[in-house]
This record gives sequence, C-alpha cells and structure tokens, in this order.
Amino acid sequence: MAAAAPGDEIGARAMAMIADLARHTDEPGRLTRLYLSPAHRACADATAALMRDAGLAVSEDALGTIVGRREGPTPDAPTLMIGSHIDSVVNAGIYDGPLGVVCGILAADLLRNESLPFALEILAFGDEENVRFPTSLASSSALAGHFKPEWLEGRDAGGTSLREALLAFGGDPEGIAAIARDPARTLGYLEVHIEQGPVLEARDLAVGVVTAINGATRARCTVEGMAGHAGTVPMGMRQDALAATAEMIALVERAGTAARDAVATVGVCEVEPGALNVIPARTRFTLDIRAPDDAVRAALVEEIVSGCRAIAERRGVTFAEERFMDQAATAMDERLAAALETGAARAGEATIRLPSGAGHDAVATARLCPSAMLFVRCAGGISHNPAESIDAADAGAAVRTLVEAVRVLGQGAGG
Repeated sequence: MAAAAPGDEIGARAMAMIADLARHTDEPGRLTRLYLSPAHRACADATAALMRDAGLAVSEDALGTIVGRREGPTPDAPTLMIGSHIDSVVNAGIYDGPLGVVCGILAADLLRNESLPFALEILAFGDEENVRFPTSLASSSALAGHFKPEWLEGRDAGGTSLREALLAFGGDPEGIAAIARDPARTLGYLEVHIEQGPVLEARDLAVGVVTAINGATRARCTVEGMAGHAGTVPMGMRQDALAATAEMIALVERAGTAARDAVATVGVCEVEPGALNVIPARTRFTLDIRAPDDAVRAALVEEIVSGCRAIAERRGVTFAEERFMDQAATAMDERLAAALETGAARAGEATIRLPSGAGHDAVATARLCPSAMLFVRCAGGISHNPAESIDAADAGAAVRTLVEAVRVLGQGAGG
C-alpha cells in the first residue's frame, strides 16, 4: 500500500480520529463496542464532538443514531446522507464502521465553505453488527421506516431487553416511528466502508465502487446414516453420514467456485456420535450461499441442494434441508455509483466495480432512497479481527473521493 503523500494531512486526520474513537471499548485490551453499551455511549458522544468540530449541528435520534446536519439553501431542499456505524463485533478491528463515519465528517468539514443545493447529513448508526440483540440493522431500518416493534422485546445474553437498554442509554422507545424519513425529501445515501475482502489489494487500488450487496440464502442441513463398528462393517456396506457429508461439502465448494460472483460456504459441521471407533450416524451442517444476482444465487442453491440429495441417495443416507434465510440482493443506485466513480477520477484514483459479500446499513437505506457504497482497500482482506488494517493514503483517497462525489451530485442537482 502507498504511503501518504508529503503534505497530505487528510489521511492522517482520518487515522487519528479513528484511533481516538477506538479508545471506547467495553473490554480492556481489545475492542468490543456493542449497541447501547457504555462504550457505545462514550463513542457516540465523542462522534458528536467531532461533528461539531466540523461545523455540523448535532442531534441524536430515539435509537441513538448521531446525526450531524448542515442545512440546505432552502427549508424544502432535499438531504444527502453519508453514514456508517460505530458499533462493533466482539474483539473487533477499529475500521469497520468508524472509517465511513469519519470520512463523512471530514468531507463535511472540507465542504463547509462551499454552497450545495441540498442539505448534508452525517449519520453514525449504532446497530449494524447486530451482535447484542436479535435485530437486523435496527438503526438504519428505522430511518427507512422499517423498524419492527417486536425488536424492542428481544433480549441480549444477559437478559436485558432492547427496550431496557435503550432507556438506559438515553433513547426513547416511543419515539422510534418519528425517525422515519420522507423519501421525497431524501436525495440519497453514501457509505464508505473497508472492503472486508482482498480484491482491491490484489488490483493495487485504494478504492472501488460497489455494484450490489449480495443476497444470502442460509440453511441447516441434516444427513442421517447408520452407526456401526468401525472395525467390523465393510467399506462397501456402510451408511456413513460423514463420508456423504464430505462429498457434499466438496460439491458446495466446486459449485460456488464455478458460479459467477458467488460464494458458498459450509461454516459449521457437527458429527454424531463423534467417537473414534464408530461410523458416523448423523451430521448437521450449515449452508451460506451469497451472490449479487438473485437469479444466480437461486440457481446455485438449487444445484447444491439437488446435488446433495443425489449424493445421499447414492450412498444410502438421507438428506434434509431447513432454510432459514432468503435475503434478496440490494442493487446500488447507478447515478450515485457513477458520482463516486467520477469523484474518484477527480481525486486521481482509479477504480473498479465490485460486489459486497457482507451486509451494510446501505441495505436498509436502499429501501428509503438511492444508495451507493465506496469500498476502501484493507490489508489481506481481513476484517472483524484486531488485525484489520488500512493505511493513511487510502483513507485520504476515500475522503477526497467522497468530497468530489458530493460536488458532482451538487452540480447535477443544480443543473
């Protein structure tokens, strides 16, 4: 990765701001900042201070999202939103989420003396990772008018409900409905995020423009065979559930590799009875299949499931599949994506288009308004890990790209 250009302070400012936010953790010695935790409260307050320093008027909504706003030229001017999240997974890296918030704040600061034909808002969401409560992008979903009231009764591992945690945080369960924005008053949403993958690094590019956020199918699968003595049952007479599952897993990898822009993963495999000298009688394994094109994903799911059934029949075992998620892909808005590409070119950065394999707040905002994402190169594609890393030059490239994209959109809105 390139070093920061001499005299270029933008990337260094971004890195310093992110490092400062990383001080706020619920677990000394590692970064863990779950939604509505004391660390989230401290980070939200610190983020609000950064927004004020950038000349933004700051408010906090009923779910704890920090909003930094610059008014438009007229009261009825639409709003362009830039955001990401400040919550984390357990034992996290420091860039997943905060990078996008900080890039937005710096962009607002750099644009503070320029006229824009729209209002500008920087958003710091609090529940993107969905680690603590059984929710799904609660903060950004509320913005889009899709918060589910039953989420308030969901409880964390310690038995605290979302409602209780929200009240302790200073939020307002009764005010959630008012968070929803008017689509007619919302110009769009931009999000900067680390790639969480190796593509940009392999192409030696600082930034890339996201085409779509992958749809996902998840299932629990069970293979039933027959237990037997490992020393006495001949190989050709076995109903070995694990051997059949091994063949199925190889099929998953082969099919996922062949499908366009798709990935297919078996992340969990449990074996019963799990004894050294017993032929496995049962396995349970998971399927996680993702693609930016829903038709490609559906075809891949069918290929894998039908292939697993055929393997089971040939081997004399049974195969059952329980599907518990079918989430459609989220296409990014072409106009906003083009503005990011033009912004990158004006900032001197080459780009490619690439899909996102992970979910983001842009999934929720796309139900409200046109949305687009800019990915930033991360070392080794590592994320959700303390080894997560970007460099100052790439952070600076992201901020400059974002600034130029806002200018492009301002010129378009003005014309």
